[in-house]
Amino acid sequence: MWLYVVLAALAWALGWLVRDHRTLPSVKDKHVFITGCDSGFGNLLARRLSRRGYRVLAACLTPHGAESLQRSCGGHLRTTLLDVTRSDSIRRAGEWVRAEVGEKGLFGLVNNAGVANPIGPTEWMDIEDYRRVMAVNTFGAIEVTLQLLPLLKRARGRVVNTSSVLGRISANGGGYCMSKYCVEAFSDSLRRDMYHFGVKVSIVEPGFFKTAVTNLEVLEASLQQLWERLAPETRLSYGEDFFQKYLKVQRFIMTLMCDGDLTKVTGCIEHALGARHPRTRYSAGWDAKLLWLPASYLPSCVVDLILATILPKPAHRVR
Repeated sequence: MWLYVVLAALAWALGWLVRDHRTLPSVKDKHVFITGCDSGFGNLLARRLSRRGYRVLAACLTPHGAESLQRSCGGHLRTTLLDVTRSDSIRRAGEWVRAEVGEKGLFGLVNNAGVANPIGPTEWMDIEDYRRVMAVNTFGAIEVTLQLLPLLKRARGRVVNTSSVLGRISANGGGYCMSKYCVEAFSDSLRRDMYHFGVKVSIVEPGFFKTAVTNLEVLEASLQQLWERLAPETRLSYGEDFFQKYLKVQRFIMTLMCDGDLTKVTGCIEHALGARHPRTRYSAGWDAKLLWLPASYLPSCVVDLILATILPKPAHRVR
């Protein structure tokens, strides 16, 4: 009995490996639109896809980012400006993409633009802190997708949404984890809605990588700003010692976990675009596979206890 189970499992695994490694015959006539190409994952991905022969349409927030990327790549790569928090900017980018792709439609959309700060204890935030992060990470990705969906349906293309392992487990306060939870839900509903139109939707869930989003100096400056604007009563309830220890914990996490090899993420996106059968989800980074994703399956009380042990204790707390 068990022998048949083992053989069936091995046959399934072998079949999955063969299926996973099948690629499209050609990508040279396929347009891919990528947001957030000024730096980080988006910038590297645009360069790599351009070298592989894709017709890359790279959206940057700043003119400097767009000019730098265009100069360094050339060829089939074209750049445009895009602020995903502004509907008029998204409409202009959509018109530009339509003019570029013509009747063929858009083969790939990579929603990569994202921000993280401010993050920190929930009580330190105000509603605008949440709105700023959600505007980029969630509503920006949704509006860009809605704008380009007719072109994706025409090409029976792919949507790749860059989420995070923190879209599975909320390890800190602020809008970042919330925004990535929303990206996960949006991706799932979009994938099911687009199933009969032939549009495939994948989610990439990176762990911690060295990008502008995880810049330690920016994080510390953001936390300092949050701390200084707190009401005296709230600051007293935490204590100065809590703030200093909280900074040390963040430095330790960023130093220990942040991976400098961004190709672990761009490789997942490339597979989602170039495979005959892209996966629904991709996990990138050792911490994603060995720490955050396993932790997301633990009982909430266990995760709460672990995080409460790692993080510093406030000065005035219930004992």
